[in-house]
Amino acid sequence: MDKIRFMVVSGFLGAGKTTTMIALAEHMNKTYGETAIIANDLGANLVDTNLTQTSGCTVAEIASGCICYQMDNTIDQIRRLRDKDGAVFVVSDIPGCGVGALDHVYHRLAEDCADEFTLSPFTVVVDPERLRMIMPERADINLPEELVYLLKLQLEEADLVVLNKADLLEQADIDRYVDFLKTACPDIPVIVISALKKTNIAELADFITMRETALKNFSVRHNQEFADAEAKLTWYNRRLYLKTNDGGKIDCNAVVDDLIEGIRMGLIERKRNVPHLKTFATSGNGDFNKASLIGVDYDVEYAQKLLRPHKNLRMIINARAVCEARPLARLMDDALDEVCDKYDLDCQVFFTECFGMADEGR
Repeated sequence: MDKIRFMVVSGFLGAGKTTTMIALAEHMNKTYGETAIIANDLGANLVDTNLTQTSGCTVAEIASGCICYQMDNTIDQIRRLRDKDGAVFVVSDIPGCGVGALDHVYHRLAEDCADEFTLSPFTVVVDPERLRMIMPERADINLPEELVYLLKLQLEEADLVVLNKADLLEQADIDRYVDFLKTACPDIPVIVISALKKTNIAELADFITMRETALKNFSVRHNQEFADAEAKLTWYNRRLYLKTNDGGKIDCNAVVDDLIEGIRMGLIERKRNVPHLKTFATSGNGDFNKASLIGVDYDVEYAQKLLRPHKNLRMIINARAVCEARPLARLMDDALDEVCDKYDLDCQVFFTECFGMADEGR
């Protein structure tokens, strides 16, 4: 049996890992062979899984923990995608605060499954706005210094750095970011893409299918600075159902907008931030809204908006916030209550979890 290729995509919160994986899979399904995606995160009810399913790509989910600490499950999923779905290439992300998959995942696969898997370059996606935190200007984007350290670690781990969101940049800015990356990571190739606009995806696909990982020795085991950085973050996940009390159809894009704005204002009032908030809302039949916010000072980004008014909406909210768990849960409830009152909506909440990375007993 031919070996299957596997690749990890790492990168900071909001860098565009999922959009990059979808763009790659859509391209490679046509040019390389069946390409499957594993959506991975620490909580349950993931926006990324739902978004990936809308693309038509084959997707599996590994939730409730990083693949680094679920290796038996990860190996089983890769094999299932190969045997059941015919995948010849599988790509998985890791949580946006994640560092260490090179050690925990790649080295484990190289040691135990070398006859089954070829490991493509360990790929780190970077967002230009986050990159400014470690560039000479040391931009202050209202995130703790500990999270800046996470970004530095992620770059150290890379076999390949992908500068995403080129569609938001002028060429002079692209050149400046690439020059910085070549200085900061002198031996690591850099590819510039726009996952949203599908720019340079073919170049990226060629690179990851024709090369293998260098399998560097890199570890964050017993790294207190890494633990301190993770401890700054709280994970929030909620799945809910909204419907109009009078049965009439409304502009549900406005509902999503107002909910996100309410969350933003709640964080600002508490002098807290959200490195990544993402929502997925649908009424079925392929019509959906996918929104993303990478900080309280930024505009909301939309992968897609709803095309029609609706009278009901299924919604998932994922937030990774620099905020303590209890006040985050309260402000989320407040924002939802305000939206329900404004639009006269009935709300059923099916699932909620809110936990700090360092919470006792987690």
